[in-house]
Amino acid sequence: MHSAPDLSQLIKSYDVRGVVGEDLTDEVAVAIGAAFADEIVIPDGARHVAIGHDMRDSGPGLAAAVAAGLTSRGVDVVDIGLCSTDGLYHASGVLDVPGVMVTASHNPAKYNGMKLCRSRARAVGENSGLADVRSRASQLLAEGVAQVEEPGSVTSREMIGEYGSFLRSLVPLEGIRPLRVVVDAANAMAGYTVPAVLGTEAGLPRLPLEIVPLYFELDGTFPNHEPNPLDAENLRDLQAAVKEHGADIGLAFDGDADRCFVVDERGEVVPASAITCLVGLREAARDDAPTVIHNLISSRAVPELLTAAGATPVRSRVGHSFIKADMARLNAVFGGEHSAHFYFRDFFYADSGMLAAMHVLAALGAQTQPLSELLAEYSPYAASGEINSVVTDAREATARVVSALADGSAIDELDGVTIDHWDAEPRWWLNVRSSNTEPLLRLNVEAADHAVMEQIRDRALAIIREG
Repeated sequence: MHSAPDLSQLIKSYDVRGVVGEDLTDEVAVAIGAAFADEIVIPDGARHVAIGHDMRDSGPGLAAAVAAGLTSRGVDVVDIGLCSTDGLYHASGVLDVPGVMVTASHNPAKYNGMKLCRSRARAVGENSGLADVRSRASQLLAEGVAQVEEPGSVTSREMIGEYGSFLRSLVPLEGIRPLRVVVDAANAMAGYTVPAVLGTEAGLPRLPLEIVPLYFELDGTFPNHEPNPLDAENLRDLQAAVKEHGADIGLAFDGDADRCFVVDERGEVVPASAITCLVGLREAARDDAPTVIHNLISSRAVPELLTAAGATPVRSRVGHSFIKADMARLNAVFGGEHSAHFYFRDFFYADSGMLAAMHVLAALGAQTQPLSELLAEYSPYAASGEINSVVTDAREATARVVSALADGSAIDELDGVTIDHWDAEPRWWLNVRSSNTEPLLRLNVEAADHAVMEQIRDRALAIIREG
């Protein structure tokens, strides 16, 4: 028997992610599949698991290895093949089975990983089973994966058409005005899902949308740019194409297409908080006493506008497992994050970049204003965006920021430290929080005017980086 390997750098707080062939091998994937069966699938009383993978070359092999681990424990596998992460969540939801999505999201080509969920797309994170899967997988790698007398089977099922129909039933687009839409798929999964859901590739009726495609060819080496729209550099091509084509809107998706970023008709990037406002108000209007979740880095405009509309806004920690848990606990209609993850009660409390995009298209197409004017009221304040600093001691750096800038302001520690000076002049707030995976301290600042935001941002950064 070998000693149990340390999988803490592979199986992290929210998901599995590592370098293929080094951290993440077929042997490790088999062990993770078996551990998922042992710790979550079988104890939950499930007998089937849905598995899907993105366009990375390593995806099919790793998905097969996970399936081998699951079937070794007597669990049957429904292989839905190539899909976006929200496509896997759809399968988990409608089939009422746990799921494994083989993806490394926006990471570079050499990476792959997995996102695990319980039946009906319920998140599996550090505190909801992933730590147990990690421990069990490590044990199985040391001991070997034994096979039960009656192993499970693997069946294939294509679900892209069902996925598209399901999303269209939630946000009908047939009656909107014609829109020209540039989509940057970054050679990733939106190149597969956009033609199926917004086009006719999956056999669905034509919508009043003219799609201008950028980088729709699936290629896990990402020859044009990395599929990470959080990096402004990766939005340059989309911004230029929107202006070149006189488009009404531009959409950019990340690698597994569970996040969506929006560019307006001027080529300007729309803050994710503005999309949270727009979609949150649309979803809240359908409910008598709606609750909307937003993470604590969202703009102050989000809770203000939702409250004014009669909704109850609730702050959440950053991270999909936290937001999904809050969504389910509070039966929230919608949830939004600054990172452009958007969550829907009607979509099993899970996130879907495509569904968020469809809401924006529906709102834009239901009236005559350009997108910039439609969204103007949702971005009244000045925000720094998230700024990362490499630090040797995040706790000490945070303490320095609090000591220098708190000065009687309200402080909370829901996630990192938030200093709130919004109830006094000049109005501003900031949040500093540590990365879960890197020696980074993340800073976000918002103020009622740009000069104050810059002043607070620059002071905080100087303090953080003086160590």
